Amino acid sequence: MARRSSLRGDFKLRRTLRNIHKTMDNELRPTMQKCADRILGTMQELIPKDTGEAAAALRAYVAPSGLDAQIGIRGKRDNRRFYYLRFVEYGTKGYAGGKRADKRNRRATNKSDGTDFFGKYPDIPARPAHPWLRPAMQVNREFVLAEIEAAIARTLRRASQGA
Repeated sequence: MARRSSLRGDFKLRRTLRNIHKTMDNELRPTMQKCADRILGTMQELIPKDTGEAAAALRAYVAPSGLDAQIGIRGKRDNRRFYYLRFVEYGTKGYAGGKRADKRNRRATNKSDGTDFFGKYPDIPARPAHPWLRPAMQVNREFVLAEIEAAIARTLRRASQGA
């Protein structure tokens, strides 16, 4: 569920920045880390909190070259543990268990002995969406684009001057 952000489009620019990273320190990685941390902070503010564990599990990772960033739930263990966040983000449509596909009623009796429920067709209510991923990206979009463009310009200027 990690949101992957990268410089898209000009592959020659990406190759040039990667080569610059190999030969000299560029300003792209610290800038990308600052932008990723800003988006991460916004995500942690916007995510609905029950216990706060999901907000604490959000991470920001920036590649050593500074060309890629991943923000959100990272890793197999956390993806399995917080699988329900996609239902929080996008909502659910619900399920009316008492109806068949052709709208005929199923048996109305409750399959229960009082302590255990044995039924196969529970009624599950629809849940509204509580988006937090996309709004966090949209709120910070202009700041992030301006910061990255400035860092790329400074890095290319320094590389062209031979510093």
